[in-house]
Amino acid sequence: MKLSVVIPAHNEEGVIAATLRGLYATLQKAEISHELVVIDDNSSDTTADILRELAAEIPSLRTVTNSPPNGYGLAVRRGIDVALGEYVAVNMADASDDPDDLVAFFRKAEEGYDAVFGNRFARGGKVIDYPWPKLILNRITNGLICLLFASRYTDTTNAFKLYRRDTLEGLKPFLSHHFNLTVELPLKTIVRGYSYTVLPNRWYNRKHGESKLRIKEMGSRYWFVIFYCLIEKWLSVGDYQKRPCVEGEGD
Repeated sequence: MKLSVVIPAHNEEGVIAATLRGLYATLQKAEISHELVVIDDNSSDTTADILRELAAEIPSLRTVTNSPPNGYGLAVRRGIDVALGEYVAVNMADASDDPDDLVAFFRKAEEGYDAVFGNRFARGGKVIDYPWPKLILNRITNGLICLLFASRYTDTTNAFKLYRRDTLEGLKPFLSHHFNLTVELPLKTIVRGYSYTVLPNRWYNRKHGESKLRIKEMGSRYWFVIFYCLIEKWLSVGDYQKRPCVEGEGD
């Protein structure tokens, strides 16, 4: 199994079928061995019923029910734990991510990178119908992260990323229960010395359902993780750095 696509889903009855069909068709066309791992995050609508119906149509679909409490970060963490692929990508259930970008990310990772990050604001990237208040906060937050970490990556909060499985193991333990996981994973990747590259990606605002991101609730959680990673960068003395492969190690 080459690629696991982790898809957290909470009350996504209006769009989950289209999202999964699009992903499956695109990955099949690209001849990428894969699994689509949907984490049903305690949905109270008909999401679970739709997933059961799709299981007969999409052979690579796996559905895992997340135990309470629910939360984007907890759902993604569960998906990482059960994923079987050599590479693991995080894809939103609301069709905001473009399946063609996932293929490009996977091909790039095969060149030897530990992670591939998306940047919606780089040349070649695109954002469609991004709400202005969220866009302004996004640009301010990402700018501050760049300053704090002396980083040139300007879209850390972008959820669309791909990692080698052993990279994710090296980023544990995870702290985030919610959308702050989108910041924790790339910052730990950078701080701990894993190799990464950045590709432009496209983002489309959802057409069905409601966004699960609540700015008022997430502000302090984002900054908790940002400062945690900053303290690790300053004070850990390299204890969590990626270890170079040593010939014969483990024999």
